[in-house]
Amino acid sequence: MRRGVAAGLAAGLLLGATLLTACAPAPSGSGTTLVVFAASSLNPTFATLGREFEAAHPGVTVTFSFDGSAALVDQLKAGAPADVFASADTANMDKAGTAGLIGDGPAQFTTNSLTLIVPRGNPAGITGLDESLDGRKLVICADGVPCGTATRKLAAALGITLEPVSEETKVTDVRTKVESGQADAGIVYVTDARASGTKVETLPITGADTARNVYLIGTVTASTQATLAAEFVALVTGELGQQALKAAGFGG
Repeated sequence: MRRGVAAGLAAGLLLGATLLTACAPAPSGSGTTLVVFAASSLNPTFATLGREFEAAHPGVTVTFSFDGSAALVDQLKAGAPADVFASADTANMDKAGTAGLIGDGPAQFTTNSLTLIVPRGNPAGITGLDESLDGRKLVICADGVPCGTATRKLAAALGITLEPVSEETKVTDVRTKVESGQADAGIVYVTDARASGTKVETLPITGADTARNVYLIGTVTASTQATLAAEFVALVTGELGQQALKAAGFGG
């Protein structure tokens, strides 16, 4: 009889402990993934901010998809899951907003301007957006991509005609072709030129301010992590985010 009572008591204690464990709140953000769609020019700055966000939110993993802003909008329209969208221009953010993909009030968080880059040592002897490009391999961004739209706006403002040998869907692809020597010159953002370090040389473009791009960020309407998404936007637009962006050359 005593043995049966003891067994029953033990079972009761075990059941109670199990129920308490089951009812205990899970750690905040435990096993949660926040998906951020961002213009390719924001990598690696956003990657750094993602690590800061994870450190402040234990259990949360920030996953990035870096691509051309136009491509990212197309992916959102196709139903790709995301929580935050950061565009390198207003046009693509407007497209996402018109399609009902973005919550109210996407925020402007920085700007970027264009520059000309050449491989280290400038083997083709490029001097700028001038006759030195004749017969040379110039690479730019494709039309519809923010850096491509800005490039065409700048060319029109300067009254010049560009004859690229290739048009890329991501500004980072332009940068890579110049870094590797596949191209003699490329038009990229100032931030991309800085990110290339000593792999390229930079030739400032007079009047580049006339084609400055405005970057916007907003939460995705279909996000399943609305609170975390809003907090990531707050990080980017807040002091820490602005310092990181400025350090990378944004805001010019």
